[in-house]
Amino acid sequence: MRRPELDAILTAMLDSQPEVSDLLFTVDRPLQVEAYGELKPVNFDPPIEKLTPFQTEMIALNLLGENHWQIEDLLRHGSCDGSYSLGDKARFRVNIFAQRGNYSIVCRKLNTEIPTLEFLQFPEIFKAIPKEKTGLILVTGPTGSGKSTTLAAVLNEINRSKAVHIVTLEDPVEYVHTHNRATFNQRELGIDFDSFSNGLRAALRQAPKVVLVGEMRDRETVAIALSAAETGHLVLSTLHTIDAGQTINRILGMFEPEEQEQVRVRLADTLRWIVSQRLAPKIGGGRQALLEIMGANLRVQESIRLGESEGKSFYEIISASYPFGWRTFDNAATEGWEQGKITEETALLYCTKRGVVTRQIDNIKKTRGETTTDISSLRMKSADQAAPPELPKQPVKLK
Repeated sequence: MRRPELDAILTAMLDSQPEVSDLLFTVDRPLQVEAYGELKPVNFDPPIEKLTPFQTEMIALNLLGENHWQIEDLLRHGSCDGSYSLGDKARFRVNIFAQRGNYSIVCRKLNTEIPTLEFLQFPEIFKAIPKEKTGLILVTGPTGSGKSTTLAAVLNEINRSKAVHIVTLEDPVEYVHTHNRATFNQRELGIDFDSFSNGLRAALRQAPKVVLVGEMRDRETVAIALSAAETGHLVLSTLHTIDAGQTINRILGMFEPEEQEQVRVRLADTLRWIVSQRLAPKIGGGRQALLEIMGANLRVQESIRLGESEGKSFYEIISASYPFGWRTFDNAATEGWEQGKITEETALLYCTKRGVVTRQIDNIKKTRGETTTDISSLRMKSADQAAPPELPKQPVKLK
């Protein structure tokens, strides 16, 4: 297989469905794409009913090209990450991994157009995030929840409004930013640096005002990021956590118990925002981003330093600050349902506490004059009906 043939296959897979997010190549399965969260086979001429081990290996080698560092990583560790450009049509983040002696490939399609905050239609409070000058901003969520898109929108806003030097450390480079007011230097793992910790350590000597770290994967990276935030840099990064509270606990869990007290103090002083994301199915197709947003105030700093307690959990702090723009996933799910973007079942599936969302939805239904239950045949009994019938008296027989 040659590169033009591979490009033709990738193009056909992209054109097979609207809104394709991933391309999958697995032995004994046909060519597949993921669209709107579901895997769908791709009809190809001539038809490919089942990929062979030789075919997936050839596709993998063509995707890697002459990148010897990635090939060595694949052979040593069983998987590797990379990127691939399909001309001007699309770019992909590629992961190749071994399974049962064969190679499987997942190509995540990367958006070439950099989104804006206006296009994403995020809450108004989100516009305060790009205005930060120093500190730590974290965007969290599972794989495929749109973390990179959110960070790209934040950097795009900084690019439009501030004349600063921005260094990004990514795996791989997803959105290619053009120079506007800001100056960008985008570095890719495996090509421009060998680890996030080394790349971040080097970035501090490159005179940046803003540093983007693709992912905080280990203790050393977190420690350097905290140091960078303490020394006047704005550091943006991601974590694979489900909400703000778990994000704090995940960072603390990377350090030894005797180090955690000091880390709590440093984190409380440097943390500015935590944005957690979930993508829910949208009515009419597509996906709706649900955001949990937590900023930094005295209550948050106290809970980071001393730990969560009754009445001082991060969930309760965020809920209490809802009038100021903060929101939990429960608030986001309720708003999505109220605006007609997601169904009630989806809201209950993607929230944090179902009881809270159920009560919020019922209250909204009451203000609209809608029924909150499907039970409609209950009636009050009259006094005569309510009295139990008298049982016939049975004569007592003496033995």
